[in-house]
Amino acid sequence: MIEPPDQETARALARLYDLDLQEDPGDLDLYRALADRTDGPVLELAAGTGRLAVPLADAGHAVTAVDIDEAMLARARERATDAGLRPDAITFIEGDLLELPEPEGGPGGYGLAFIALNSIMLLATRERQRAAIRALATQLRPGGIAAVDAWLPDADDLARFDGRVFHEWIRTDPESGAHVTKTGSAVHDASSGTVILTAIFDEAPQGEAPRRWIRQDRLRLISADELIAFAEEAGLRVEVVAGGYDLTPLGYGAERAVLIAERP
Repeated sequence: MIEPPDQETARALARLYDLDLQEDPGDLDLYRALADRTDGPVLELAAGTGRLAVPLADAGHAVTAVDIDEAMLARARERATDAGLRPDAITFIEGDLLELPEPEGGPGGYGLAFIALNSIMLLATRERQRAAIRALATQLRPGGIAAVDAWLPDADDLARFDGRVFHEWIRTDPESGAHVTKTGSAVHDASSGTVILTAIFDEAPQGEAPRRWIRQDRLRLISADELIAFAEEAGLRVEVVAGGYDLTPLGYGAERAVLIAERP
């Protein structure tokens, strides 16, 4: 694994993260619906650059956004300012989501708490993933909703995770005007159920030498059964584990698992 990034690299990777997600994953409508259903404060763990936190706050919800990456949260604050949100619309907390203080004297106060878009996989051990879902449950008030979604690679995906380098996209960074090419590779370790994922971004104006940025993560694959087990261990009542953001039933060939559970 490569060393943690310096500040300049961290800022570049946060910017390129937004460029990588230029194509909408399609999950915002789900989290909007869940936030409207609970009609209470919203907690997002691993909130990144505010892709979900900002529109939820813009819709009138009180949002707390937690992330360990200072550069990611800096972009989230900028996004909130650009959206015209008042300064107190989102509470930003920089820190490890597993070290959030537990509510004193009883249940937490959030109506919705969630970990979106594969972020649970960045907690690269079974125990850390279990602890993350327990953290969601701890922060919820009775009747509150927890949601987690995770990618489910199939056998063909895993067979390609042998270290080969593949081209993903070429895009223009709207902030700098530079062309960015993303390539990547993945290595699957069946013994630990983890994937080392490497993303390589080369960016430069046309005809100039590119500058290269590299991000590397260890991801732990998590099954739908594990999501259910972790939620139940945390005292949550599972409503559904769906196969997509439209809450279609989980079945053969589903590319992701979307867990929705309630704190009794």
